[in-house]
Amino acid sequence: MNQKRNKIVYFGATGILSVLMLLSVSMYFLQNETISQAFEALGFPTYLVYPLAIAKILGLVAIWTKMSNMLKEWAYAGFLFVFTLALSAHVVAKDGQFVAPILAIVLLGVSYFFNNKLQLK
Repeated sequence: MNQKRNKIVYFGATGILSVLMLLSVSMYFLQNETISQAFEALGFPTYLVYPLAIAKILGLVAIWTKMSNMLKEWAYAGFLFVFTLALSAHVVAKDGQFVAPILAIVLLGVSYFFNNKLQLK
């Protein structure tokens, strides 16, 4: 029974995190001008928008597939770096947009913890 609960929590957290990332990626591609302005307001160069979108897609692929344990670990680490940078940028900018990065960090932590607990590497 415990294993079933762990799977539900893992797939739930990873699923919600994936939806957030896919929404983010879709905005990067479909609302590029708006996202570029947001990047500029936070002090990031706009040329990072497309590579970051592609990196998010590849990170999700690495987490959901069983291609490589090391690749999966790097994907989790990369997402943590991105979410931490986003959180710090929003806090420094004092724009009040820090809830999404905090939510993403929590979901990422839950996904990582239960991934390891289930040994889904």
